[in-house]
Amino acid sequence: MKKENEPIRCGWCGEDPLYVRYHDKEWGKETRDDSTLFEFLVLESAQAGLSWITILRKRENYRRAFAEFDAGKIARFTPRDVERLMGDAGIVRNRRKIEATIRNANHFLHVQREFGSFYNYISSFLPDGRPIINHWKTLKEVPAYTELSDCISKDMRKRGFRFFGTTICYAFLQAAGFVNDHLVDCHCRKCKK
Repeated sequence: MKKENEPIRCGWCGEDPLYVRYHDKEWGKETRDDSTLFEFLVLESAQAGLSWITILRKRENYRRAFAEFDAGKIARFTPRDVERLMGDAGIVRNRRKIEATIRNANHFLHVQREFGSFYNYISSFLPDGRPIINHWKTLKEVPAYTELSDCISKDMRKRGFRFFGTTICYAFLQAAGFVNDHLVDCHCRKCKK
């Protein structure tokens, strides 16, 4: 139930303080920092088939387990690290997702070398290299994926990325602010970066 004087937010975030903080402080804010983009890539991939709040609650465990989201360190993880992570109850213990995180770290580093940054790579798909600002009035209007997320996820799959299909890609684009899907009446529409 909405409290008096409570700002209007996108309905998906509900009342959980962790969700509210994520919605207000991070989601949809343009992110140019590659370390943060890699963190979102890891977390969004881990979320496949699960609720986002589950991953948010495990975020600090992921940070600890996955070397503070340092792609260079994760790229050097070994089968022994995979076994260690499989025993870590603080993260989603899915071998395919864990192995994909390591694999994706390697591909992330390749993309950085090729484009100068992962931000540059993703921006190269955007019209004029600028974030897309949508004007949705209801959650029903917000798509689960778009032609843009289809195109990016297809390219990333060609580059070897895993657990990054079009729906996860679109969630990543929303989270990192490449696409702003805050509803038109959400107080975050007026927020500065």
